[in-house]
Amino acid sequence: MKQNVPISPLPASVLATGQRPSRLQRQGRYTPESMRHPGKMLPAIAATVIDSFTRPGDLVVDPMCGIGTTLVEAAHLGRDAAGVEYEPDFVHLTLGNLRHARAHGATGRAQVACGDARNIATIYRSLHGQVALVLTSPPYGSRTHGHIRSGRDNGGGKIIKRNSRYSTDRGNLAHQPLPGLLDGFGQILAGSADLLRPRGVIAVTVRPIRVHGELIDLPGQVIDTATRNGLVLVGRCAALLAGLRDGRLVNRASFFQMLETRRARDRGIPACATAHEDLLIFHRATDLPEASR
Repeated sequence: MKQNVPISPLPASVLATGQRPSRLQRQGRYTPESMRHPGKMLPAIAATVIDSFTRPGDLVVDPMCGIGTTLVEAAHLGRDAAGVEYEPDFVHLTLGNLRHARAHGATGRAQVACGDARNIATIYRSLHGQVALVLTSPPYGSRTHGHIRSGRDNGGGKIIKRNSRYSTDRGNLAHQPLPGLLDGFGQILAGSADLLRPRGVIAVTVRPIRVHGELIDLPGQVIDTATRNGLVLVGRCAALLAGLRDGRLVNRASFFQMLETRRARDRGIPACATAHEDLLIFHRATDLPEASR
């Protein structure tokens, strides 16, 4: 059977996108208020994918753009971008980050719409057939993200977790049980595929998650969901969240991630802090030769 390969392959199977801590990647490039978002894409991952699959002047879309990481990195690379975000508060953060990017020399044009990404084909009807790259990630909710204040910071009290949740709006996919989340994400992928130009790319960053202690192969479930919605997996690599130094991984996990890992181990669950995200590359089945579908 012929192996599917991406039309524009990535430079490596392991991407060294965690050489700088996430805080330093965002420092001065994003507004301080952006830290409120519970699940931000690592800027180096977005920049690497955009640089690999597009050229200056191309159009990049993120259907769940959060604080606008994909849009900001695209603009800094001279690409145009469009995003959709469900939460009005996060739309405000995206607009602030885009203004900040323009003030610091970003040349790409970007826009963001407040709406439900399951309707992206309608929201961006005018962009049908023009998009070179769709880059996004499913929401993880409060399972893997957050910031803490320790007792040392708050006068000796208990550890306080903050910035770990989306709003209480039940329409947000982050609040859906896993089957509902995957069904909604499938609708988003199908709508995004309608926007692609011929031989365009959909890239998804995703990591395994634990639900009630059980390890869930979310990357595998995203692949199955994409396949059911007319996409073909043509590439898969590891985008590092950890750093690399002298052939060893440098831990970049947050305090909260380490705390959750320790708690899981105390309960007898063999958990580890996440060192990478899976980067999944898809093409539309209709863009590939029949023999390679």
